[in-house]
Amino acid sequence: MSTRPLVVPIAELRRRPGSRRRFTERVPVAGLAITTALVPDGADVLVDVELEALSTGIVATGSVTVPWEGDCRRCLASVRAETRADVKEVFEPHPVEGETYPCGDDTVDLEPMVRDAALLALPLAPLCGPECRGPAPELFPAVPAGEADGARSDEATDDESAGEPGGDPRWAALSELHFDSDDDRG
Repeated sequence: MSTRPLVVPIAELRRRPGSRRRFTERVPVAGLAITTALVPDGADVLVDVELEALSTGIVATGSVTVPWEGDCRRCLASVRAETRADVKEVFEPHPVEGETYPCGDDTVDLEPMVRDAALLALPLAPLCGPECRGPAPELFPAVPAGEADGARSDEATDDESAGEPGGDPRWAALSELHFDSDDDRG
């Protein structure tokens, strides 16, 4: 039988309303991901909360710190960082859906709160740094790695060889279009 590290005994706390207990634990929590960032498998989430007994339940106040990884929204470089979510949640024997979490007489399972806090803390649009300017459109198309040190391919256009970046080849067909001006219409 495996132990669940986020299931905390609270029987002693519940006997004395107003009493407090510190709970700090590093635990792996699997399956934490949103479309733009994820907590790597096997990475530890730091849970640091103070549990306080109420007459009807428990209040958990503290923080959840999670390591995450994703891709920069501007340059698509891999980003690894850590984020912290502050929590203050109520656990009750008869929880109100979407507002409080369930607790028993003897234990409280902090995992649903930890999962919710971690998922809400993950960045929706990761950024590798505030100075990231993203890709440089004036350098499109990107120069292949072997040609970056000045060796140019034989396919360079006159504009490219003159030091000007070439146009996007996907738009090349538009340069062939010629429109009649108002003067040509009789």
